[in-house]
Amino acid sequence: MLNIFDKYIASKFFKTFFFVVLIFAMIASVIDFSEKVEKFIETDITRYQIMFEYYPNFVIYISGLLWPLFTLIAVIFFTSRMAFNSEIISVFNAGISFQRLLKPYLVVATVLAIMQFAGNHYFIPQGNKKRLSIERQFIWQNNDKGKTTNVHMFLEPNTKIYVNSYNKRDSSARNFMMEHYEDGKLVYLLKANPAEWLGPPNNWRLKNYTIRTFNEMDESLTLGSGKQIDTTFNLTPDDFVDFLNQQSEMTTPELTAYIDDRVTRGTGGTEKYEIELYRRTAEPFTILILTLIGVAIAARKVRGGIGLHLAIGVAVGAMYILLSRFAIVFATGQVLPPMLGIWFPNIVFGIIAGYLVANAQK
Repeated sequence: MLNIFDKYIASKFFKTFFFVVLIFAMIASVIDFSEKVEKFIETDITRYQIMFEYYPNFVIYISGLLWPLFTLIAVIFFTSRMAFNSEIISVFNAGISFQRLLKPYLVVATVLAIMQFAGNHYFIPQGNKKRLSIERQFIWQNNDKGKTTNVHMFLEPNTKIYVNSYNKRDSSARNFMMEHYEDGKLVYLLKANPAEWLGPPNNWRLKNYTIRTFNEMDESLTLGSGKQIDTTFNLTPDDFVDFLNQQSEMTTPELTAYIDDRVTRGTGGTEKYEIELYRRTAEPFTILILTLIGVAIAARKVRGGIGLHLAIGVAVGAMYILLSRFAIVFATGQVLPPMLGIWFPNIVFGIIAGYLVANAQK
């Protein structure tokens, strides 16, 4: 149970945190609007879409992204103010240990971490779907980086396709080829030019097709020059689409299923999706770590006062962000495994937090 002092700390923590979120959200929205205002004017986007679909989800996205940094700033701000007013010293003089002082901080940090955990895995991705849909329609219309030439992928563990070129406008594949293997041997080969998408679920029309089947020494050949057949296989136009930040609009179940599907097909390129998946779990723990660092720094009364504490806090936050960017680059480049790359900043700053807490003012 929390006593009166714990509730006092918790109240200050929550109020300062959400005040910081509000200030940064307003600044970020103004900067983003100034960058996109020309696009808003030139395109057919409505005011309703801007005010009620884009920016509410943008605020949620940017706030969730910087949630740990906001926590650090909030903790340092109100804790350093308490230290400047000699409240922290009075707490220690009353016989309360530094470890006991951390209790309300960790309780609030845990609540914030749970909120971010739920947001990262479910709520923020749902908002990102609307936000990114508007961006792709009205702002960034050429951010599809999906591969359309010399595409190799597996439909099933033993079924592979090759597409020489794919046209996204009419959803047609040129020089389409499908191979099926059994016991490591080719038993079925289908070629068509073109293969045209007919619609869900997985319906395709194959024109000018050739089908060859192999059974030991026997071979059969079916020629369909000038003919067409309608069939189904596990391939859709979405398999040729890869938008920038596409991973951020998938909920965790969708993201996990997408990674598993690409691994099964052997298409590769799952690094950014795995990084996003691990980031969603790692960041809530970052909140706890930065809270410990913030308290250890700000609880000590120094001559520089609040300004010095905030400067140190901003420097720590900048170091964390810089280390996170480097780790993500290394993980994307496969220098580090994705999980290690994402958790590496937490490991480093966790060690720093342990040292600062062990040597904090008692």
